[in-house]
Amino acid sequence: VQLQASGGGLVQPGGSLSVSCAASGRTFSSYFVGWFRQAPGKERELVARISRSGDSAYYADFVKGRFTISRDNAKNTVSLQMSSLQPEDTAVYYCAADSRGAYSWADYTFWGQGTQVTVSS
Repeated sequence: VQLQASGGGLVQPGGSLSVSCAASGRTFSSYFVGWFRQAPGKERELVARISRSGDSAYYADFVKGRFTISRDNAKNTVSLQMSSLQPEDTAVYYCAADSRGAYSWADYTFWGQGTQVTVSS
């Protein structure tokens, strides 16, 4: 599976932004997809993860109620809608695919290239 992330940019605090992950390959629906982020000097962390069918999702505590992950297996895409963004959400956001539904970035096999999200006034 090849992944390509897009949609990052600059947004003011309190604003909203959506990032997307486009996948190639006929087996996309066989994979859990996670969105991770990594800020300068910090470890990569899981933000949200969605199940193969899209019927269940996991969110890190620091984004619950603000971010929503969704997928469209017919279009091979996964999106992360982010709202009430704060400067601490500034990071490079990566999508990744894993067949087992892991929570650690080290267990994910396929990665997109990352897209920068900057929250600043």
